[in-house]
Amino acid sequence: MEVKIGVQHAQRELVLDTDSTPEDIEARLAEALSGDGVLRLSDVKGRTVVVPAAKIAYVELGSPTSGAVGFR
Repeated sequence: MEVKIGVQHAQRELVLDTDSTPEDIEARLAEALSGDGVLRLSDVKGRTVVVPAAKIAYVELGSPTSGAVGFR
């Protein structure tokens, strides 16, 4: 699934493709926001994105990418 993360005072959003479920991402986001910690997500290529919870402007959860066409 595609996840877009808006970061305060950043011109571009972070976009990653992950195997996590929407419920898992929402749980991680809630944990990061309540604990004043960081949101840590991994993409399908093994890269990790770490965002300070205090700087998150929004998180947009997209549809699953099972039918993606093109180069990876």
